[in-house]
Amino acid sequence: MRINWYPGHMAKSKRLIREDLKLVDLVIELLDSRIPASSTNPDFQVLYQNKIRVVILNKIDYADPAITEKWKDYYQKQNITVLTANSLKKKDILLVKKMLLSLADEKQKEIKQRKGIYKTIRAMVVGIPNVGKSTFINSISGTSKAKTGDRPGVTKAKQWVKVTPYFELLDTPGLLWPKLEEQRTGLHLAYTGSIKEEIVQLEEIAFLLLEEIADSYPEYLMERYQLENIKQKGHVLLENIALNRGWLKSGGVPDIQRGAKQVLDEFQAGAIGRITLETP
Repeated sequence: MRINWYPGHMAKSKRLIREDLKLVDLVIELLDSRIPASSTNPDFQVLYQNKIRVVILNKIDYADPAITEKWKDYYQKQNITVLTANSLKKKDILLVKKMLLSLADEKQKEIKQRKGIYKTIRAMVVGIPNVGKSTFINSISGTSKAKTGDRPGVTKAKQWVKVTPYFELLDTPGLLWPKLEEQRTGLHLAYTGSIKEEIVQLEEIAFLLLEEIADSYPEYLMERYQLENIKQKGHVLLENIALNRGWLKSGGVPDIQRGAKQVLDEFQAGAIGRITLETP
């Protein structure tokens, strides 16, 4: 199964983001803590040239905390400023906001010394679809100006959001890259809802997700879905889950389509457990 999703608005947004680079001083990249490698857009590398770069490992409440710490260490060893956040948790947002304002203050002082002006510092927030950029911006700014949703492709236009009189954030559309070379990357993006469901085979995606979770977090599947034997192929696991949950069609046949949708929704909501699919 080859997975690719690059609608026309993404190509246009990519061009606009490049043009907007001259307007910003910081680039804040949000990554999904469950899949930091797969949620890193290689096309964003050009954005970091001559800009302050901050990596936010977002949705940490869904991820394995021990592996999140390994990812933090990975970025810190590259001298990249990295922060972790659950964008809906006030304590997390206050810590992130404090760091961002500190970086903005340092940049303001630098510009004041060089040019003699007190400039508003602007930061561009970038990331793949459905990584939580708009929720993050709304939490940092204390507003609801950025449009949010639990499916990819909600934000299709740029929007400036004021955090303080001298610090602004630019919300940008979620961008993928034109060709996903690695199947594993495409699968991980599909598992976490960064690719529209309409273009993937939900049943096959759910089969493979269950196999991956069974390999790394078997206890979560056993507890969540009352499974006794998880050393099985994904389609068998999903059939057993559908039977245990009562997701049946006429004649008592397991409703695989409904089961696939439900399992993916529960994984994306963190209901199965705190799962990370990638390590540094």
